[in-house]
Amino acid sequence: MHSALPKSRLGRGLASLIGEPVQNGTRLPPEGEQRMVPIGQVKSSSLNPRKDFREEELAELAESIRTKGLVQPIIVRPDPASSGDFEIVAGERRWRAAQRAGIHTVPVIVRELTDKEVLELAIIENVQRQDLNAIEEAAGYRELVERFAYSQEQLSEIIGKSRSHVANTLRLLKLPVGVQALVQQGSLSAGHARALIGREDAEALAHRIVENGLNVRDIEAIVQGREEPTPSGVSRKPRDKDADTKAFEKELADLLGLKVEIKRGSGESGHLIIKFGNFDQLDYIRQRMTG
Repeated sequence: MHSALPKSRLGRGLASLIGEPVQNGTRLPPEGEQRMVPIGQVKSSSLNPRKDFREEELAELAESIRTKGLVQPIIVRPDPASSGDFEIVAGERRWRAAQRAGIHTVPVIVRELTDKEVLELAIIENVQRQDLNAIEEAAGYRELVERFAYSQEQLSEIIGKSRSHVANTLRLLKLPVGVQALVQQGSLSAGHARALIGREDAEALAHRIVENGLNVRDIEAIVQGREEPTPSGVSRKPRDKDADTKAFEKELADLLGLKVEIKRGSGESGHLIIKFGNFDQLDYIRQRMTG
């Protein structure tokens, strides 16, 4: 005689179809459980590092969802603050666009995750998709460092970025709020912003960069006191290098993400200088040179 199935397993398939909440004592499989749920039961998460959702992107995605539906499920967890609801772990942009498209139910994958795991997954997904601006990325890293005691080495392994990238991104949070806002808006690149770290006039220089369209080498010349002022106030680099030398410097600088300078000597001799700001960057140079 067969014994009856435990009550906790009865109707599990039906529950996953109609979006009933996870019952107390029922454990989800590690990979999660896919189901369709009313979009009103899905909530955004305060742990999501991404704060900026561009209107034009949401409008385009909403039109795609309206035409083809929401193909990729949203990753959620049971909302710890509201029984029966779900908190978004990854996919808030798709959820926002689905609301605009008038979708009533959405596909989700429900997983049981801690706050630490939620933040990890949210940062990884956004960084891989390149959806975060540099300041949002830095704030996410800081949360993992301060709240969950991650080291920069652990962060680089989890996120798949170099340790120097993690260190340089975190340093952006030392900038004044006004400069950080320009980076978030996309008006100022992370490369420009890094050159301003530690300067009392960082905000004034940031606005000068934006207004005059200065490149990273221009601002480095200003910071190092090598600029040649023009009547318009735009910096001009010294004209002691030919175009080929400048192009070679730029190519290496773009490849390494660090300042590269070539100093001509007598004849065909000279010096190749790669500048670094900390030991992480020096280790990064070593790794690139050793393969």
